[in-house]
Amino acid sequence: MKRVNFLPTILLSAGLVAVSCTNLDENLKDTLTPANFPKSPTEIDASLVAPYTNLYNNYGHNGFFTLQEITTDEAMIPQRGGDWYDGGQPQALHSHFQTVSIAKPEGFDAFSGTWNNAYAGISAANRLIVQPGIAENPAKVAELKVLRAWYYFYLLDGFGNIPLSTKLGENQGQKTPADIYAFLDAELTTNVPLLTKAANYGRLTYWAGRAIQVKLYLNAQTYTGTAQYDKAIAAADDIINNGGFGLEPNYFDIFSASNNGSKEHIWAIPFDRAYVQGFNLPQMTLHYGSQATYKLQQQPWNGYCSLEDFYNSYNAGDKRKNAFIVGQQYAADGVTKITDDSYEKTQVTGDVNNTIDPDGAPLNFTPKVNEFLPNALRQSGVRLGKFQFAIGATPNLDNDFPVFRLGAIMLDKAEAIFRKSSNFSDPTGLALVNQVRARTGMPNYASLTSDELLAERGRELFSEAWRRNDLVRFGKYLAPWFGKPATDDAHINLFPVPLSQITATAGSATALKQNAGY
Repeated sequence: MKRVNFLPTILLSAGLVAVSCTNLDENLKDTLTPANFPKSPTEIDASLVAPYTNLYNNYGHNGFFTLQEITTDEAMIPQRGGDWYDGGQPQALHSHFQTVSIAKPEGFDAFSGTWNNAYAGISAANRLIVQPGIAENPAKVAELKVLRAWYYFYLLDGFGNIPLSTKLGENQGQKTPADIYAFLDAELTTNVPLLTKAANYGRLTYWAGRAIQVKLYLNAQTYTGTAQYDKAIAAADDIINNGGFGLEPNYFDIFSASNNGSKEHIWAIPFDRAYVQGFNLPQMTLHYGSQATYKLQQQPWNGYCSLEDFYNSYNAGDKRKNAFIVGQQYAADGVTKITDDSYEKTQVTGDVNNTIDPDGAPLNFTPKVNEFLPNALRQSGVRLGKFQFAIGATPNLDNDFPVFRLGAIMLDKAEAIFRKSSNFSDPTGLALVNQVRARTGMPNYASLTSDELLAERGRELFSEAWRRNDLVRFGKYLAPWFGKPATDDAHINLFPVPLSQITATAGSATALKQNAGY
């Protein structure tokens, strides 16, 4: 079991989270009173964890991770006969509503899940900001405001036109992306300098706040039409030069089952199979038979896989290609006796009754997926294995999820340099890319193009929930990929506002309007 300061506070903070409603016009009733609010410094500090708990839902199915991954060219959930149709939602997300006929895409579970989760975290932060013992402490208020800013950042990035609330029960109405950008710029500029620079695992520090600024400024042109590359470079420089972080020599140490405390993590969600649950990637991606490969305590769901073209974008010698689970699968410790002195591994059986599978019964993950729908073979598609699946794992992993890490920030800085100079082979930026790439077993780049940088970012950041953000910024989100034709409908760059939110606010002074094109 990991031992981090973040975990003992969970039980206390869980009791402090009131049920949040994303209809911001509603009068929210605070469950905390002067009589029951924590009073000791330890209790008050622990109470700040409450809004963090909404982050745990981001990396399971039908949340932030789903929207950032399966809407892109690096992951999908094909329909495997009667498996994973789910009303056509997973396939419609991947094809941007072109392959599957969906009457109201704004009603999708993943949209509602991501939206509701973020606004629940925002409401929890707003509630605590004014509580006695917190309101008088600038550093604690700053931490809550920066965490609130992170929730608003990914709402801005995904939905664009969103309601803004900075006080409990307040609704300033639906704001434009430029409005939200300006709000976040001011909030982060004011509050990030007040955060601690000391290690505080799982909690927002000054360095994590600077990382949010890097992402905000790198994407400023997308949100406002005005580039802010100098500000992105300055924030990244601060982290790289002063934060004390380092690149892990072994790439997969960043994602191992015991990765808490990695020197590359700037901010990580400290998942724990007992106390901080919600990261269930093996359930999401592995085949039913993979339970025997990893001795999993529950059978996986056989859903998420990668695309053949994305898998093939890695060169054969690229160590990062081991992020995929491919080929014949075997039991964790089983052996089959051939002769008195000859043994072989025990093969895991896949779909015995699936007579149309050319690979037969043995479980064999293939890069090629025969078709996107309706009858993708159950064994087809390489699986998402970048995070180590420990033998005997429960459905909830111990692996911590790096929201921000040094290697990614170095690539962000390089991209900002390239874009500022209009030269994707700028020597300063190229040196940063090659420094991150050095541990992959691949040679240095002598020059780069925009498309090559996007491909390199994909290989480095696979399964870290940044691919959609990258594709939109590089102007490639509307391009074709397996399961999705090309489109010129630029409104797809934003997700639709969840239908439940439009219905809930209808007729009010702050009624939500649907994003254009939906």
